[in-house]
Amino acid sequence: MIRWKGIIWSIHPLFVLVMLASVVTGYFIELITLFAIVIVHELGHVLAARGLGWTVREVKLLPFGGVAEIEEAGYIPAKEEMFIAAAGPLQNGWMAAAAFALGQWGGLSSEWSEHFVQANMMIGLFNLLPVLPLDGGKLLQALLSYRIPFHITLVWGARISLLFSASMVIYALVIGWPTGIQMNVLTIGIFLFVSNWTYLRNVPYIFVRFLMRREQAAANRVWQGALAQPIVVTGHNTVHAILRLFMKERYHLIYVMGERGAIVAVLPEERVVDGFLIHGKAGSAVHELFR
Repeated sequence: MIRWKGIIWSIHPLFVLVMLASVVTGYFIELITLFAIVIVHELGHVLAARGLGWTVREVKLLPFGGVAEIEEAGYIPAKEEMFIAAAGPLQNGWMAAAAFALGQWGGLSSEWSEHFVQANMMIGLFNLLPVLPLDGGKLLQALLSYRIPFHITLVWGARISLLFSASMVIYALVIGWPTGIQMNVLTIGIFLFVSNWTYLRNVPYIFVRFLMRREQAAANRVWQGALAQPIVVTGHNTVHAILRLFMKERYHLIYVMGERGAIVAVLPEERVVDGFLIHGKAGSAVHELFR
C-alpha cells in the first residue's frame, strides 16, 4: 500500500495470487504487462474524477482492472458517474489501437502487438460487463438511477451483479467439464459474487450515506431552479417508505393527502430527510413531521 498524489494505492490479495502464479509458471513479463495495463486503466478513472472536481480516496488494483473509491460516492450526478466509469475502458481502447498500429508499422513485434491488443481488449470488454464493481455495473446503475428510485437502483444493481457473477461461476464449471475447470473464470466469478452479496447486505448503509449527502445536492438543485418532482403520499406513510421513493437526479416535494383528496401539507424533501437522520423518525408516520 502506498500513497501517491493524495491517493492510497493498494493491491488486492487476488492480484497478489495472480502475481505469484505468474512468477511460478514463468509468465513474469506477461504479469508486468498486465500490471501496466491495469495501472493505466485506473489512471483513466482517477483523471476523469479529478477533472470533474471529485476526490479519489483509494484505488485498489485487481487482475481485471481495479476499484477507484471516490469520496463523494452517491452524490455524484449520474452523467458524471458514467463519464468516470467509461474513462477506464477508453484507456484500453487507445492502448490496443496504439499497439496494433505499432505492430503494423514495425515498431513492435507482431507477437507482442497481438498479445498487447488481446490483453487490452480482454480487460476493457470484461470491465463492461453489468457487474459491480466493474465499470459496466457502474454504468448500468447510473442509467437506472435516471428512471427508478435510488434505493431500488442499489438493490437491483446488486441483484443483477449477483446473477451475472453466478453465471460466470456456472460457466467456469460447465464449460470445462469433463476436461477441467476454468479456474481463472471461476476465481473471478466467486470473488464478484461474494463482493456483491456483501454489497447487497450493505445497501441500507449505502442508502443512509446517500441521504447524508442529499442536503447539499438538494440545495444545488434549488439554487439552479430545477423543477421539483412530486411524491404523493398519505399521512400514514412512514418516513422511511417515502425516502425509498427518492430519485437520485430529482428534487422532491412531498404532497401529503388527507380524506377526499385534500392536500394536508406539502413538505420539502429536506424535512423528511431530517426526520430520518436528525430526529430518528424512520418508522414514524409522515404526518408527525408537521404537527
